[in-house]
Amino acid sequence: MAKGTRAVDALQHAGISFTVHEYHADDSDLSYGEAAAVALGVGPDRVFKTLVALVDGNPVVGIVPVSRHLSMKKVAKAAGGKKATMAEPSDAERLTGYVVGGISPFGQKRHLPMFLDVSAIAYDTIFVSAGRRGLQVEVAPADLMGLTDADAVDIAE
Repeated sequence: MAKGTRAVDALQHAGISFTVHEYHADDSDLSYGEAAAVALGVGPDRVFKTLVALVDGNPVVGIVPVSRHLSMKKVAKAAGGKKATMAEPSDAERLTGYVVGGISPFGQKRHLPMFLDVSAIAYDTIFVSAGRRGLQVEVAPADLMGLTDADAVDIAE
């Protein structure tokens, strides 16, 4: 099993059941998440991307299927704010400690409010980044929510 990311370490430390999936990440025309879904042979609704947004200037994390987009209006409402914008990639990297395309909800540098799209709870397991491009972890949505304090809400469009 591939090791060495803060995400994998956080999952192991918490004693959560998970599976690591490694794949070749290339610079295709697909987004990082869509490329992961194709490489892993799973539907894009089951592979989730971890995005950083600013709600009224405060950073939050939205976790949505790679087949959909993070709704700024919905994430602002979920966070109790008025306006949301996507964080600049450099800010997302600084806040989480991960590179874009490899941002994991687990093991981030700062504990940010997290929101998991409610569609995740329809699955026994979902895939999220394990902390670097080409590495995903398969985990139960309830375990993701428990470890990250994420709320399951409708935030995708």
